[in-house]
Amino acid sequence: MEMDFPLRKIIHVDMDAFYASVEQRDNPDLKGKPIAVGGGSKRGVVSAASYEARKFGVRSAMAGYIAKKNCPDLIFVRPRFDRYQEVSKQIREIFFEYTDLVEPLSLDEAYLDVTENKKGNPSATLIAKEIRAKILDKVGLTASAGISINKFIAKVASDFNKPNGQKTVNPEEVIPFLEELDIRKFYGVGKVTAEKMYKLGIFTGKDLKDKTLEFLDLQFGKSGRYYYHVVRGVHTSEVKPHRIPKSVGAERTFSENLSSEIFMLEKLEHIATELERRLEKSKIAGKTITLKIKYSDFTLQTRSKTLPYFVSKKELILETAKELLYQAKMENSVRLLGISLANLNTEKKKEQSPKETFSVQLKFEF
Repeated sequence: MEMDFPLRKIIHVDMDAFYASVEQRDNPDLKGKPIAVGGGSKRGVVSAASYEARKFGVRSAMAGYIAKKNCPDLIFVRPRFDRYQEVSKQIREIFFEYTDLVEPLSLDEAYLDVTENKKGNPSATLIAKEIRAKILDKVGLTASAGISINKFIAKVASDFNKPNGQKTVNPEEVIPFLEELDIRKFYGVGKVTAEKMYKLGIFTGKDLKDKTLEFLDLQFGKSGRYYYHVVRGVHTSEVKPHRIPKSVGAERTFSENLSSEIFMLEKLEHIATELERRLEKSKIAGKTITLKIKYSDFTLQTRSKTLPYFVSKKELILETAKELLYQAKMENSVRLLGISLANLNTEKKKEQSPKETFSVQLKFEF
């Protein structure tokens, strides 16, 4: 059996309950206790939960008061993002000991391409084991990992033996692994899409694989082609060391709902100031300004306008944000406002290069 696409050795490293684990490591009194990083007030939201808290159904993005209801002994800890960035940097330094092809997805997870690596180690499985041991030794935190022929499968596999474990999906195991996989575990299939798939009789990877490209295109648009290929083990996206942001934004959740546009204007000025600071720091400008409005009933609305020129200054961003604010009548009182800038001057047209395809025997040691 042969595969007519590039086979790589990809590791996806995912820190275990990262924010919560950093807090437990820095404060031994929190060790073994159910903790949530975030706010416990009515307005608060859980950013991360320790495994002890997860047993009670506490999850990230959950409202603080619901989390407390699920777990009465829950301890809330204020987030310290500067600290998490510091620890994340230490972890990345370990990654770079093995390869320069490191693509961070967030502070707590990254892809590594170790097909060719600085240690000359042919086994991606052993490299992942070594990296996890080094993180534990040097940083005092546990990590999980997934290892396979592409980013998609590595990402899915890293979730299998959490916490503090790893899973390798060898080339010859790829198709059976994907066929047996619950559709909800496919990276890129969210709750709404999973429900739609269930209605179409798609519950596992095998069910998905049985569908034609035409059927998936019709049902899921552009995503249909993605689903068609990944379930066949085809995902040619490379590990990109420097991910270029597609948008830059700033937002604020308010302690009290805002019911008047006049109060909102004042808040938008603060948000635009913060956005300008971020743009200046990254030396970025953009053309498309989007105003994000979250109402008190949690419904979300976005309004956008594309300018004929690049902007990065607060005054121009604010002027357009005000225009978008008054574009339509408010539907309810507002709990969150945000401004983002897209269509950035960092976006370059992808060079049209011939696709690198070749056949590789499945005797590809992992």
